[in-house]
Amino acid sequence: MESEEKPEVYFHVGLGKVASSYLQQRVFPRLDGIKYISTHKYKKSISVIKKAKHKKYLVSREFDRQFEREVKWFSSHFPDTQVIIVLRRHDSWLASQYRRFVKNGRTLNFSEFFNLDESKSFWKHEHILFYWKLELIEKCFTKKPLVLFHDELKEDAWVFFNKISQYAGVSYDKVKVSLKPTHPSYSEKQLRVLRGFCRRYKKEPPKGYSNKLKHWLFYRPWWALFHLIMYAAAYFPVSWVPKEPIIQDDELKPIRVAFDDDWKRVQAYAKKNNPHWSKMS
Repeated sequence: MESEEKPEVYFHVGLGKVASSYLQQRVFPRLDGIKYISTHKYKKSISVIKKAKHKKYLVSREFDRQFEREVKWFSSHFPDTQVIIVLRRHDSWLASQYRRFVKNGRTLNFSEFFNLDESKSFWKHEHILFYWKLELIEKCFTKKPLVLFHDELKEDAWVFFNKISQYAGVSYDKVKVSLKPTHPSYSEKQLRVLRGFCRRYKKEPPKGYSNKLKHWLFYRPWWALFHLIMYAAAYFPVSWVPKEPIIQDDELKPIRVAFDDDWKRVQAYAKKNNPHWSKMS
């Protein structure tokens, strides 16, 4: 029998490359007093929460271009959900997204991956407008989101975790939380080598499959090869490494300038709507 008392629901709408995987693996499972539904069980989260076996639930999933669709879907079931979102300055975020893009076997230049001329850009501008995401959250849910920033996590992880735990009214044991990253960072040299390899031998990136068997047969071997190449590249002599930088020195500043107003708006939003959490130490 389902409980008559509705549980509190918290939803971390994680963006890619803002430590979402780290939070999902190192932090959220360590929170006491709340049932964490892992990202692998996200599609079942609605039915799990409706059974109301716990007083509090935390759901987390990484979104980029699926953001609007998933926020609307989840809010249609639990409009009183309290949302947590972590943001990163546009130029830094896109640079990190592009490095992941290359790591996955893509061969476009950064200017083709993202361009201020949207007709020339693989990544569309609407997907990096952060203030619009906050407006969508407000429109879909009854409560304003907790807005945090990637730089806060880098500056003082414990303060960052405290903001999340106190927002949700839960606790955690520092001893159980590891500050070790979940994924290795690949160097400029390693990414240059992989991009050069793919441009010569694998111009079309490997395709992922929803079918697990197909995914393991046709995608995972390429994934393993790419990681092997990057591992080996760490020992390559400089003469073997393509000279073209992953990102040119002058490519990020125009992005920072172009989206500066959007960045200032989300910072002002956080200060106005989450004053307690932004001051917490």
